[in-house]
Amino acid sequence: MNKHKAALGMFVILLVSYVINAMDRQLFSVLAPDVRKALGLSLPQVGLAATVFTLGMGVAGIPTGYLLGKMSRRAVAVIGLIIFSAATFLTAYATGMPDLLLYRFISGLGEAMQLTALLAIGTTYFLQHRAVAASSLNFTFGIGAIIGPNLGAAILGATHWQMPFVVFGVSGAVVLVLILLFVKPWFTEIQAGQQDASAVREDGLADTIWAKTPMTLALATVFAGLAIYGYLGLYPTFLRESLGFTPKEAGLAVSFYGFGALLSLFGGWLGDKYDYRKLLFVSLVISAGAGGILFAGLGHSLALHILFSFVFGGAISGMVYSNLSAGIIKSVKREKASYASGLFVASLYIPAAFAGYLLGVLKEDFGWSTAGIIQVAGCALIAAVLAILAAAGERQPIPVSQT
Repeated sequence: MNKHKAALGMFVILLVSYVINAMDRQLFSVLAPDVRKALGLSLPQVGLAATVFTLGMGVAGIPTGYLLGKMSRRAVAVIGLIIFSAATFLTAYATGMPDLLLYRFISGLGEAMQLTALLAIGTTYFLQHRAVAASSLNFTFGIGAIIGPNLGAAILGATHWQMPFVVFGVSGAVVLVLILLFVKPWFTEIQAGQQDASAVREDGLADTIWAKTPMTLALATVFAGLAIYGYLGLYPTFLRESLGFTPKEAGLAVSFYGFGALLSLFGGWLGDKYDYRKLLFVSLVISAGAGGILFAGLGHSLALHILFSFVFGGAISGMVYSNLSAGIIKSVKREKASYASGLFVASLYIPAAFAGYLLGVLKEDFGWSTAGIIQVAGCALIAAVLAILAAAGERQPIPVSQT
Protein backbone atom coordinates (compact mmCIF):
# COMPACT_ATOMS: atom_id res chain seq x y z
CA MET A 1 0.00 0.00 0.00
CA ASN A 2 2.82 2.39 0.84
CA LYS A 3 4.50 1.62 -2.46
CA HIS A 4 1.23 2.25 -4.28
CA LYS A 5 0.81 5.59 -2.53
CA ALA A 6 4.39 6.51 -3.39
CA ALA A 7 3.73 5.62 -7.04
CA LEU A 8 0.64 7.83 -7.09
CA GLY A 9 2.63 10.67 -5.53
CA MET A 10 5.34 10.40 -8.18
CA PHE A 11 2.74 10.28 -10.95
CA VAL A 12 1.21 13.46 -9.53
CA ILE A 13 4.59 15.20 -9.80
CA LEU A 14 4.85 14.09 -13.44
CA LEU A 15 1.31 15.34 -14.04
CA VAL A 16 2.28 18.75 -12.59
CA SER A 17 5.09 18.87 -15.16
CA TYR A 18 2.44 18.25 -17.83
CA VAL A 19 0.50 21.27 -16.56
CA ILE A 20 3.53 23.36 -17.58
CA ASN A 21 3.44 21.65 -20.99
CA ALA A 22 -0.22 22.59 -21.42
CA MET A 23 0.33 26.18 -20.29
CA ASP A 24 3.08 26.61 -22.87
CA ARG A 25 0.90 25.16 -25.62
CA GLN A 26 -2.09 27.37 -24.85
CA LEU A 27 -0.17 30.61 -24.46
CA PHE A 28 0.60 31.48 -28.06
CA SER A 29 -2.96 31.56 -29.38
CA VAL A 30 -3.91 34.31 -26.90
CA LEU A 31 -0.84 36.36 -27.82
CA ALA A 32 -1.12 35.67 -31.57
CA PRO A 33 -2.58 39.09 -32.53
CA ASP A 34 0.21 40.86 -30.62
CA VAL A 35 2.90 38.64 -32.15
CA ARG A 36 1.34 39.19 -35.57
CA LYS A 37 1.47 42.96 -35.17
CA ALA A 38 5.00 43.02 -33.71
CA LEU A 39 6.50 40.79 -36.41
CA GLY A 40 4.33 41.93 -39.34
CA LEU A 41 2.73 38.56 -40.11
CA SER A 42 -0.36 37.69 -42.15
CA LEU A 43 -3.29 35.75 -40.66
CA PRO A 44 -2.29 32.42 -42.31
CA GLN A 45 1.30 32.96 -41.13
CA VAL A 46 0.33 33.56 -37.51
CA GLY A 47 -2.11 30.64 -37.78
CA LEU A 48 0.77 28.42 -38.89
CA ALA A 49 2.94 29.73 -36.05
CA ALA A 50 0.12 29.01 -33.59
CA THR A 51 -0.02 25.31 -34.51
CA VAL A 52 3.39 24.43 -36.02
CA PHE A 53 4.55 23.17 -32.62
CA THR A 54 2.26 20.20 -33.27
CA LEU A 55 4.42 19.30 -36.28
CA GLY A 56 7.35 18.98 -33.90
CA MET A 57 5.15 16.86 -31.61
CA GLY A 58 4.05 14.62 -34.45
CA VAL A 59 7.51 14.20 -35.94
CA ALA A 60 8.89 13.24 -32.54
CA GLY A 61 6.02 10.90 -31.61
CA ILE A 62 6.94 7.54 -33.16
CA PRO A 63 10.75 8.03 -32.86
CA THR A 64 10.22 8.80 -29.16
CA GLY A 65 8.28 5.56 -28.82
CA TYR A 66 11.34 3.71 -30.09
CA LEU A 67 13.70 5.91 -28.05
CA LEU A 68 11.91 4.73 -24.92
CA GLY A 69 13.26 1.27 -25.71
CA LYS A 70 16.82 2.63 -25.50
CA MET A 71 16.64 5.24 -22.72
CA SER A 72 14.83 5.44 -19.39
CA ARG A 73 11.33 6.93 -19.53
CA ARG A 74 12.28 9.33 -16.74
CA ALA A 75 15.22 10.65 -18.77
CA VAL A 76 13.07 11.13 -21.88
CA ALA A 77 10.43 13.02 -19.86
CA VAL A 78 13.09 15.27 -18.29
CA ILE A 79 14.80 16.01 -21.61
CA GLY A 80 11.43 16.86 -23.15
CA LEU A 81 10.63 19.27 -20.31
CA ILE A 82 13.98 21.05 -20.74
CA ILE A 83 13.58 21.35 -24.51
CA PHE A 84 10.06 22.80 -24.60
CA SER A 85 10.70 25.18 -21.70
CA ALA A 86 13.84 26.57 -23.38
CA ALA A 87 12.02 26.95 -26.70
CA THR A 88 9.13 28.80 -25.04
CA PHE A 89 11.62 31.18 -23.43
CA LEU A 90 13.38 31.81 -26.78
CA THR A 91 10.06 32.57 -28.52
CA ALA A 92 10.12 35.92 -26.71
CA TYR A 93 13.19 36.86 -28.73
CA ALA A 94 11.92 35.88 -32.19
CA THR A 95 12.54 38.58 -34.79
CA GLY A 96 10.67 37.16 -37.78
CA MET A 97 8.79 34.21 -39.25
CA PRO A 98 11.78 31.83 -39.67
CA ASP A 99 13.05 31.87 -36.09
CA LEU A 100 9.51 32.04 -34.69
CA LEU A 101 8.61 28.84 -36.54
CA LEU A 102 11.88 27.22 -35.45
CA TYR A 103 11.27 27.91 -31.75
CA ARG A 104 7.67 26.74 -31.99
CA PHE A 105 8.73 23.57 -33.82
CA ILE A 106 11.42 22.77 -31.23
CA SER A 107 8.89 23.38 -28.46
CA GLY A 108 6.73 20.65 -30.00
CA LEU A 109 9.63 18.20 -30.11
CA GLY A 110 10.09 18.53 -26.35
CA GLU A 111 6.37 18.40 -25.62
CA ALA A 112 6.03 15.15 -27.59
CA MET A 113 8.96 13.56 -25.79
CA GLN A 114 7.40 14.37 -22.44
CA LEU A 115 3.86 13.31 -23.42
CA THR A 116 4.94 10.00 -24.98
CA ALA A 117 7.07 9.13 -21.95
CA LEU A 118 4.31 10.00 -19.47
CA LEU A 119 1.73 7.96 -21.42
CA ALA A 120 4.09 4.97 -21.39
CA ILE A 121 4.81 5.37 -17.66
CA GLY A 122 1.16 5.67 -16.62
CA THR A 123 -0.32 2.95 -18.86
CA THR A 124 2.45 0.47 -18.01
CA TYR A 125 2.46 0.89 -14.22
CA PHE A 126 -1.31 1.26 -13.78
CA LEU A 127 -2.01 -1.68 -16.07
CA GLN A 128 -5.64 -2.35 -15.18
CA HIS A 129 -6.58 1.34 -15.34
CA ARG A 130 -4.94 2.39 -18.60
CA ALA A 131 -7.76 4.63 -19.80
CA VAL A 132 -7.84 6.49 -16.49
CA ALA A 133 -4.03 6.80 -16.50
CA ALA A 134 -4.09 8.19 -20.04
CA SER A 135 -7.02 10.50 -19.32
CA SER A 136 -5.32 11.87 -16.21
CA LEU A 137 -2.79 13.50 -18.53
CA ASN A 138 -5.55 15.27 -20.37
CA PHE A 139 -7.14 16.23 -17.05
CA THR A 140 -3.94 18.03 -16.12
CA PHE A 141 -3.79 19.47 -19.63
CA GLY A 142 -7.16 21.03 -18.81
CA ILE A 143 -5.69 22.65 -15.70
CA GLY A 144 -2.87 24.12 -17.79
CA ALA A 145 -5.34 25.20 -20.45
CA ILE A 146 -7.25 27.15 -17.80
CA ILE A 147 -4.19 28.75 -16.22
CA GLY A 148 -2.23 29.44 -19.41
CA PRO A 149 -4.55 31.78 -21.33
CA ASN A 150 -5.68 33.72 -18.26
CA LEU A 151 -2.22 34.11 -16.74
CA GLY A 152 -0.75 34.94 -20.14
CA ALA A 153 -3.37 37.63 -20.77
CA ALA A 154 -2.78 39.08 -17.28
CA ILE A 155 0.98 39.27 -17.82
CA LEU A 156 0.40 40.78 -21.27
CA GLY A 157 -1.84 43.46 -19.78
CA ALA A 158 0.81 44.42 -17.23
CA THR A 159 3.88 44.21 -19.46
CA HIS A 160 4.41 43.33 -23.14
CA TRP A 161 3.99 40.32 -25.43
CA GLN A 162 7.46 38.88 -24.77
CA MET A 163 7.14 38.60 -20.98
CA PRO A 164 4.58 35.73 -20.84
CA PHE A 165 6.93 33.56 -22.91
CA VAL A 166 9.80 34.36 -20.52
CA VAL A 167 7.76 33.58 -17.40
CA PHE A 168 6.30 30.35 -18.75
CA GLY A 169 9.69 29.18 -20.03
CA VAL A 170 11.39 29.69 -16.68
CA SER A 171 8.60 27.90 -14.76
CA GLY A 172 9.70 24.56 -16.17
CA ALA A 173 12.88 24.68 -14.07
CA VAL A 174 10.90 24.44 -10.83
CA VAL A 175 9.15 21.20 -11.82
CA LEU A 176 12.39 19.82 -13.23
CA VAL A 177 13.92 19.95 -9.73
CA LEU A 178 10.92 18.11 -8.24
CA ILE A 179 11.22 15.30 -10.80
CA LEU A 180 14.96 14.89 -10.25
CA LEU A 181 14.52 14.78 -6.47
CA PHE A 182 11.40 12.68 -5.99
CA VAL A 183 10.51 10.56 -9.06
CA LYS A 184 12.25 7.17 -8.77
CA PRO A 185 13.18 4.66 -11.51
CA TRP A 186 11.33 1.75 -9.84
CA PHE A 187 8.11 3.56 -10.75
CA THR A 188 8.95 4.99 -14.17
CA GLU A 189 10.91 2.03 -15.57
CA ILE A 190 8.64 -0.90 -14.68
CA GLN A 191 8.23 -3.24 -17.64
CA ALA A 192 5.20 -5.17 -18.84
CA GLY A 193 6.93 -8.44 -17.93
CA GLN A 194 7.25 -7.32 -14.32
CA GLN A 195 3.49 -6.91 -13.97
CA ASP A 196 1.10 -9.70 -13.03
CA ALA A 197 0.84 -11.69 -16.24
CA SER A 198 -2.68 -12.84 -15.33
CA ALA A 199 -4.03 -9.34 -14.64
CA VAL A 200 -5.37 -8.76 -18.15
CA ARG A 201 -6.15 -11.11 -21.02
CA GLU A 202 -4.82 -9.94 -24.37
CA ASP A 203 -6.52 -12.39 -26.73
CA GLY A 204 -7.27 -10.77 -30.08
CA LEU A 205 -5.16 -7.66 -29.50
CA ALA A 206 -2.72 -6.49 -32.16
CA ASP A 207 0.93 -7.52 -32.10
CA THR A 208 1.90 -4.35 -33.96
CA ILE A 209 0.77 -0.74 -34.22
CA TRP A 210 0.38 -1.21 -37.98
CA ALA A 211 -2.63 -3.51 -37.60
CA LYS A 212 -6.14 -2.48 -38.67
CA THR A 213 -7.48 -1.42 -35.28
CA PRO A 214 -4.72 0.98 -34.17
CA MET A 215 -4.34 2.39 -37.68
CA THR A 216 -8.08 3.11 -38.08
CA LEU A 217 -8.12 4.81 -34.69
CA ALA A 218 -5.00 6.72 -35.72
CA LEU A 219 -6.82 8.01 -38.83
CA ALA A 220 -9.73 9.11 -36.65
CA THR A 221 -7.16 10.91 -34.49
CA VAL A 222 -5.87 12.78 -37.55
CA PHE A 223 -9.26 14.38 -38.22
CA ALA A 224 -9.97 14.97 -34.53
CA GLY A 225 -6.65 16.82 -34.33
CA LEU A 226 -7.55 19.09 -37.24
CA ALA A 227 -10.77 20.00 -35.44
CA ILE A 228 -9.12 20.53 -32.04
CA TYR A 229 -6.23 22.64 -33.28
CA GLY A 230 -8.31 24.62 -35.74
CA TYR A 231 -10.17 25.81 -32.64
CA LEU A 232 -7.13 26.18 -30.38
CA GLY A 233 -5.01 27.84 -33.05
CA LEU A 234 -7.27 30.64 -34.26
CA TYR A 235 -10.45 30.75 -32.19
CA PRO A 236 -8.99 33.46 -29.87
CA THR A 237 -7.92 35.41 -32.97
CA PHE A 238 -11.47 35.09 -34.33
CA LEU A 239 -12.84 36.46 -31.06
CA ARG A 240 -10.43 39.40 -30.99
CA GLU A 241 -10.29 40.38 -34.65
CA SER A 242 -13.80 39.52 -35.83
CA LEU A 243 -15.92 40.08 -32.71
CA GLY A 244 -13.80 42.72 -30.97
CA PHE A 245 -13.17 40.82 -27.72
CA THR A 246 -10.34 42.01 -25.48
CA PRO A 247 -7.35 39.70 -24.79
CA LYS A 248 -8.75 38.94 -21.32
CA GLU A 249 -12.19 38.11 -22.72
CA ALA A 250 -10.72 35.87 -25.42
CA GLY A 251 -8.46 34.20 -22.86
CA LEU A 252 -11.43 33.61 -20.56
CA ALA A 253 -13.54 32.09 -23.33
CA VAL A 254 -10.85 29.69 -24.54
CA SER A 255 -9.93 28.75 -20.97
CA PHE A 256 -13.35 27.12 -20.62
CA TYR A 257 -12.17 24.59 -23.18
CA GLY A 258 -9.74 23.68 -20.42
CA PHE A 259 -12.58 23.33 -17.93
CA GLY A 260 -14.19 20.90 -20.37
CA ALA A 261 -10.94 18.92 -20.51
CA LEU A 262 -11.30 18.36 -16.76
CA LEU A 263 -13.96 15.79 -17.66
CA SER A 264 -11.13 13.55 -18.89
CA LEU A 265 -11.06 11.31 -15.82
CA PHE A 266 -14.80 10.71 -16.20
CA GLY A 267 -14.28 10.13 -19.92
CA GLY A 268 -11.54 7.59 -19.20
CA TRP A 269 -13.75 5.79 -16.69
CA LEU A 270 -16.58 5.61 -19.23
CA GLY A 271 -14.17 4.31 -21.87
CA ASP A 272 -12.99 1.52 -19.54
CA LYS A 273 -16.55 0.58 -18.52
CA TYR A 274 -18.33 0.77 -21.90
CA ASP A 275 -17.50 0.44 -25.61
CA TYR A 276 -15.12 3.33 -26.17
CA ARG A 277 -15.85 3.40 -29.92
CA LYS A 278 -19.53 4.22 -29.35
CA LEU A 279 -18.51 6.84 -26.78
CA LEU A 280 -16.13 8.35 -29.35
CA PHE A 281 -18.89 8.51 -31.99
CA VAL A 282 -21.37 10.32 -29.75
CA SER A 283 -18.72 12.68 -28.38
CA LEU A 284 -17.43 13.59 -31.84
CA VAL A 285 -20.94 14.36 -33.09
CA ILE A 286 -21.44 16.68 -30.09
CA SER A 287 -18.02 18.22 -30.81
CA ALA A 288 -19.03 18.91 -34.39
CA GLY A 289 -22.20 20.67 -33.32
CA ALA A 290 -20.56 22.78 -30.63
CA GLY A 291 -17.55 23.63 -32.83
CA GLY A 292 -19.72 24.82 -35.69
CA ILE A 293 -21.86 26.94 -33.36
CA LEU A 294 -18.76 28.60 -31.86
CA PHE A 295 -17.82 30.04 -35.24
CA ALA A 296 -21.36 30.75 -36.44
CA GLY A 297 -24.36 32.03 -34.57
CA LEU A 298 -23.20 33.19 -31.13
CA GLY A 299 -22.55 36.81 -32.01
CA HIS A 300 -20.87 39.00 -29.37
CA SER A 301 -22.18 37.15 -26.30
CA LEU A 302 -19.20 36.27 -24.10
CA ALA A 303 -21.42 34.05 -21.94
CA LEU A 304 -22.45 31.90 -24.91
CA HIS A 305 -18.88 31.61 -26.15
CA ILE A 306 -17.85 30.48 -22.66
CA LEU A 307 -20.68 27.93 -22.56
CA PHE A 308 -20.00 26.39 -25.96
CA SER A 309 -16.23 26.42 -25.44
CA PHE A 310 -16.90 24.32 -22.35
CA VAL A 311 -19.18 21.95 -24.28
CA PHE A 312 -16.65 21.64 -27.10
CA GLY A 313 -13.79 21.07 -24.66
CA GLY A 314 -15.76 18.56 -22.63
CA ALA A 315 -16.70 16.52 -25.69
CA ILE A 316 -13.54 16.60 -27.80
CA SER A 317 -10.92 16.89 -25.08
CA GLY A 318 -12.62 15.32 -22.07
CA MET A 319 -14.09 12.37 -23.99
CA VAL A 320 -12.52 12.10 -27.46
CA TYR A 321 -8.86 12.80 -26.67
CA SER A 322 -8.92 10.52 -23.64
CA ASN A 323 -10.45 7.57 -25.44
CA LEU A 324 -8.49 7.90 -28.66
CA SER A 325 -5.21 7.87 -26.75
CA ALA A 326 -6.32 5.03 -24.48
CA GLY A 327 -8.07 3.18 -27.32
CA ILE A 328 -4.95 3.00 -29.48
CA ILE A 329 -2.94 1.75 -26.49
CA LYS A 330 -5.61 -0.77 -25.49
CA SER A 331 -5.83 -2.10 -29.05
CA VAL A 332 -2.29 -3.52 -28.90
CA LYS A 333 -0.55 -5.89 -26.51
CA ARG A 334 0.86 -4.21 -23.44
CA GLU A 335 4.52 -4.60 -24.42
CA LYS A 336 3.72 -2.31 -27.36
CA ALA A 337 2.39 0.53 -25.16
CA SER A 338 5.34 2.83 -25.87
CA TYR A 339 4.94 2.40 -29.63
CA ALA A 340 1.16 2.90 -29.41
CA SER A 341 1.56 6.12 -27.42
CA GLY A 342 4.00 7.33 -30.07
CA LEU A 343 1.50 6.47 -32.82
CA PHE A 344 -1.20 8.48 -31.06
CA VAL A 345 1.08 11.51 -30.65
CA ALA A 346 2.18 11.36 -34.31
CA SER A 347 -1.37 10.94 -35.62
CA LEU A 348 -2.74 13.82 -33.59
CA TYR A 349 0.01 16.36 -33.96
CA ILE A 350 1.53 16.06 -37.46
CA PRO A 351 -1.72 17.03 -39.26
CA ALA A 352 -2.61 19.48 -36.47
CA ALA A 353 0.52 21.46 -37.32
CA PHE A 354 -1.30 22.77 -40.38
CA ALA A 355 -4.70 23.22 -38.73
CA GLY A 356 -4.21 26.91 -38.00
CA TYR A 357 -2.85 27.63 -41.47
CA LEU A 358 -5.71 25.71 -43.10
CA LEU A 359 -8.34 27.57 -41.08
CA GLY A 360 -6.63 30.87 -41.95
CA VAL A 361 -6.78 30.05 -45.66
CA LEU A 362 -10.41 28.91 -45.43
CA LYS A 363 -11.28 32.12 -43.59
CA GLU A 364 -9.79 34.27 -46.35
CA ASP A 365 -11.78 32.36 -48.98
CA PHE A 366 -15.10 31.85 -47.18
CA GLY A 367 -15.15 33.96 -44.01
CA TRP A 368 -14.89 32.89 -40.38
CA SER A 369 -18.26 31.14 -40.03
CA THR A 370 -18.00 28.87 -43.06
CA ALA A 371 -14.34 28.16 -42.39
CA GLY A 372 -15.10 27.05 -38.83
CA ILE A 373 -17.96 24.83 -39.94
CA ILE A 374 -15.88 23.19 -42.67
CA GLN A 375 -12.83 22.47 -40.57
CA VAL A 376 -13.93 22.14 -36.96
CA ALA A 377 -17.36 20.57 -37.49
CA GLY A 378 -16.54 18.69 -40.71
CA CYS A 379 -13.37 17.05 -39.44
CA ALA A 380 -15.06 16.01 -36.20
CA LEU A 381 -17.82 14.26 -38.17
CA ILE A 382 -15.31 12.37 -40.31
CA ALA A 383 -13.52 11.25 -37.15
CA ALA A 384 -16.85 10.08 -35.72
CA VAL A 385 -17.45 7.75 -38.68
CA LEU A 386 -13.92 6.33 -38.49
CA ALA A 387 -14.21 5.75 -34.74
CA ILE A 388 -17.41 3.72 -35.00
CA LEU A 389 -15.94 1.67 -37.86
CA ALA A 390 -12.68 0.94 -36.03
CA ALA A 391 -11.97 -2.65 -35.13
CA ALA A 392 -15.36 -4.23 -35.77
CA GLY A 393 -15.28 -7.49 -33.88
CA GLU A 394 -12.29 -6.46 -31.76
CA ARG A 395 -11.97 -8.33 -28.51
CA GLN A 396 -11.19 -6.05 -25.59
CA PRO A 397 -8.70 -7.02 -22.86
CA ILE A 398 -10.68 -8.61 -20.04
CA PRO A 399 -9.63 -8.61 -16.38
CA VAL A 400 -9.43 -12.23 -15.17
CA SER A 401 -11.54 -11.45 -12.11
CA GLN A 402 -14.54 -10.79 -14.36
CA THR A 403 -14.43 -14.17 -16.15
